[in-house]
Amino acid sequence: MKVEIWSDVMCPFCYIGKRKFETALAQFEHKNEVTIEWKSFQLNPNLVTDISINTIQHLAESKGWTMEYTHQSIQHVTDVATEVGLHFDFEKAVVANSFDAHRLLHLAKKHKLQNQCKELLLAAYFTEGKNTAGHEVLKNIGLQIGLDASEISNVLESNQFADEVNNDIHHAQEIGVRGVPFFVLDNKYAISGAQSSETFLAALTQTWNETVIVK
Repeated sequence: MKVEIWSDVMCPFCYIGKRKFETALAQFEHKNEVTIEWKSFQLNPNLVTDISINTIQHLAESKGWTMEYTHQSIQHVTDVATEVGLHFDFEKAVVANSFDAHRLLHLAKKHKLQNQCKELLLAAYFTEGKNTAGHEVLKNIGLQIGLDASEISNVLESNQFADEVNNDIHHAQEIGVRGVPFFVLDNKYAISGAQSSETFLAALTQTWNETVIVK
């Protein structure tokens, strides 16, 4: 069974949703027969990387929020993350365009290392305060998961996998994705948002029973 997940590196609920889905998958009887494919999505494709400000400042400025309201909103998301075992540090989070990170994910997909790459990218952004648009950061992540240094450099220094990223985004528009995370199970069922692990487990079970067993 294949699960496609549209997600962005700078999306907090994508990280939260990843954890909730993983909890469900761990309980799923046929987990070893589930293939996960991460699809590219950009919440803000025109975002200009700016390492001089953190995400809290950027949110307040871009949305016209007061700092008090911004901190309240950030605290809510941080609390939700804590509930699933994640530590978010928005004071350190760097404003970074995610396009090159998505290109790295496509390189990782080529070598069946996408899950590992996705986890390190999300941790780098939300926990470690790293510039996930920076090529040195991306190269180090690639090396950590076992990608070849020269291949990583060739990708980052070119436009390789740009078409794949754009195709994912276009496909999302075609199927009506309005926000992420967005999960598609075996081209049969779709789940939008960071739903509960129980919801994910029920969807996995239903999809398996209705599609895989029938095949």
